[in-house]
Amino acid sequence: MATETRQESSSSRTSRSKSNNDTDKAFESLDANEVNIAELQRLTMKDLLELARSEKLSDYTGLKKQDLIFKILKERTKMNGLMFGEGTLEILPDGFGFLRSPDYHYLPCPDDIYVSPSQIRRFGLRNGATVAGQIRPPKENERYFALLRVEAINGQDPNLLSDKVFFDDLTPLHPETRLRLSADPNDLSSRIVDIVAPIGMGQRGLIVSPPRAGKTILLQNLAKSVIKNHPDAYVIMLLIDERPEEVTDMERQVKGPQCEVVSSTFDEPPSRHIQVSEMVIEKAKRMVEYGQDVIIFLDSITRLARAWNTEVPHSGKILTGGVDANALQRP
Repeated sequence: MATETRQESSSSRTSRSKSNNDTDKAFESLDANEVNIAELQRLTMKDLLELARSEKLSDYTGLKKQDLIFKILKERTKMNGLMFGEGTLEILPDGFGFLRSPDYHYLPCPDDIYVSPSQIRRFGLRNGATVAGQIRPPKENERYFALLRVEAINGQDPNLLSDKVFFDDLTPLHPETRLRLSADPNDLSSRIVDIVAPIGMGQRGLIVSPPRAGKTILLQNLAKSVIKNHPDAYVIMLLIDERPEEVTDMERQVKGPQCEVVSSTFDEPPSRHIQVSEMVIEKAKRMVEYGQDVIIFLDSITRLARAWNTEVPHSGKILTGGVDANALQRP
């Protein structure tokens, strides 16, 4: 379990207080519009099929969820003209980026939104920023929707981004706010952790346990307690190399308006484990820059280190257990 919080500079706090009245204006316009890609991504496959049937689409049988959303969006655009999208930015080595959806665990999908290098340079966008704006359908020889205009970055005016202090330049402090890790009187394990090993905002905690001892359930209960006791904090449950049924159970148990469950299951390659973990930590950094408290629950750091050990270039320095010396730097 890890927590992320830093002290904001006075200029960052001042700019945020001045913009409180303008916050979420862009999102109000997005919600008022009929064509919103984020709303479609949250629907289940059954709901999407009923929607396609009600809108009298053709040739949608057998399509995957992402392809069906792509088709619905193209048909709606022909009627309404404009549409809006939202996602978490991932910048590729070539300079351009895509807005990935947390509903797909930040996997590359056909309904991702292309962000040009000029827009990234103009607004100073970085990995993990949550961007919302007006988009257009792909033209001929194009595969993705493209971002036309940036309406909001992390829920605020895009022009305020220049006033934000980089995460690496923020001041690390000792914790001043305690995390309450127990909420249910019948949950003795969480209460014992809260008494024996209390933890505060900005601290890191590690659960060392043998297999099949119940550490995943303990993490689940701790996350549910944090969501209940700290409704203003944003909770991210990151599952690396887990079974799909455990991911489903976690999504059903750990939920809330300020919570998301992100996973990379055991049938995915180590590069995917690394990609999703980097997206989560970068998103947390961007949210902290905007004054948000973020708590990350990671299950498990052992499997994440194993993925890094597989993907990192070998340095020739091998530690105990066959682990490369460079593999443990990021985890």
